[in-house]
Amino acid sequence: MIRLHSIFVTACAALLVFAFTNTATAEEKPPNVVLIYADDLGIGMLGCYGQTLIKTPHIDKLAAEGMKFSNYYGGVFCAPARWTLHTGMHDGRIGGWKQNQSGFLIKQDIAGVQEPDYTKNFNAYVEKTSVPIPEKEVFMAQVAQQAGYKTIQVGKLDVGFLTNHDRVKRFGWDEYEGYYSHSRCHGFYPPYLWRDGKKFLLEGNTDPRCGKMSEKGDEPVGSGGKTYSQNVFITSILEYLRANKDEPFFLYHPTQLPHGPVAIPELHPDFADHPTLSLAEKKYASMIKMLDNHVGLIMQELKDLGIDDNTLVVLVSDNGHELYYGPKPSFPKKRPNGEATNLTDKKWRTSDCGDVFNGAGGRAGLKRSAYQGGHQCPLIARWPGKIDAGTESGHLSAHYDFIATLAEVVGRDKPTGKDGISYLPTLLGKPQPTEHDHVVINNHFSRMAKTCLITNEGWKLVEIDQKKNHYQLYDLNNDNEEHHDLAAKHPDRVAALTAILKQELNSPRPDLLSAAERQQ
Repeated sequence: MIRLHSIFVTACAALLVFAFTNTATAEEKPPNVVLIYADDLGIGMLGCYGQTLIKTPHIDKLAAEGMKFSNYYGGVFCAPARWTLHTGMHDGRIGGWKQNQSGFLIKQDIAGVQEPDYTKNFNAYVEKTSVPIPEKEVFMAQVAQQAGYKTIQVGKLDVGFLTNHDRVKRFGWDEYEGYYSHSRCHGFYPPYLWRDGKKFLLEGNTDPRCGKMSEKGDEPVGSGGKTYSQNVFITSILEYLRANKDEPFFLYHPTQLPHGPVAIPELHPDFADHPTLSLAEKKYASMIKMLDNHVGLIMQELKDLGIDDNTLVVLVSDNGHELYYGPKPSFPKKRPNGEATNLTDKKWRTSDCGDVFNGAGGRAGLKRSAYQGGHQCPLIARWPGKIDAGTESGHLSAHYDFIATLAEVVGRDKPTGKDGISYLPTLLGKPQPTEHDHVVINNHFSRMAKTCLITNEGWKLVEIDQKKNHYQLYDLNNDNEEHHDLAAKHPDRVAALTAILKQELNSPRPDLLSAAERQQ
């Protein structure tokens, strides 16, 4: 009897050791990371940020189960926004706006160039026009690779406007699928896409311009081809999750949605018979719904695979809102409430200019503008058991903070010299040991509102004309819509912030300098 009792105790002890070991192993398993990077998604297009006409239940649920940022900034345009995300540097640094052009592949397709000349010409063009990658450069995906993660990118392949296999691999992606060319991304029905360096054809798509629609958006629903690119991408993403659920991965999905011109295989039932929306508006709303549905599919797959609790999911947009559903209305003399607009300072406001969706949420500016509507972006993060549900943060942060955040999540040091600061402490409800004094957003497009600097105190300096020393100043804590220029009331503050902005613009990249050079 004693011997049996001894055996029983020994067995129980062994089971306890086994259970403890398994629990420790489960706790130590590195978290997966999923980054969903929307294209031209205005902050006002999501229900959790105020949208009422279009329902976005899956993204709203992401916010309800995680944290929503209210003071987060992207770029003002596609390529620089992606450059700052991937490099961890603000785009006022040298090189932030040095991008190649993307129309070469469409020209080759129109001309009917075949292999081997197609690949030969393509690679030669990329080599000739692309900015060389410094040997010291460390990109976002490489941080995850160095931590032993599998990495995959699916969608609008970047950095820049045009890339190829060698460059995508240099950026740190073990696997990838999507468009090499941003010009081709403006159509949703490409004849072919790339997967790990090889073309694959899409059934029923023949247009070299990938089914690109007009800016009017009045083409019939389903025009452009048979196989819609975003349906290809979501299928591949779900297959990847199933195949890699047992190993830590970093999945990056730079979707085309909801970048225009508007195109959709079918109208969403919420809008198909809407009595007042135009056809273009119905299409755009359906694109937003597809983005939301795809987020829902990804989240459901994570749950079905049992890896939901160990996965950090982040959703963000590259830049601000753009009007893709009809001609841009003329600047009104009066706002809807009868208040006169300032005709000497013509800031676009979707709330003033007839945008039925008010995609910028009343903010001044659109994509390509250094006003809030051009670069204040949604950021939502969910990580069950780590991020408190239903929380919101006003922590000042920007795209270039993600690389530092990713490094901390996967257990690596932030690459030396990067501008970014990890916002993981904020996500976890802990004090931020370091914060930005300011963030910088550069803009080479506009003659007005070219560049801006936003301080941690909530002041925003907007450059109107540097040569004429013309700057505007806004108090974002009380005027996030930028109605009231306070520059005349605070000349000393304008002078101090102008000096900082000038010092930041075209500044060298400390991450590419040697230790001795950084100390000089």
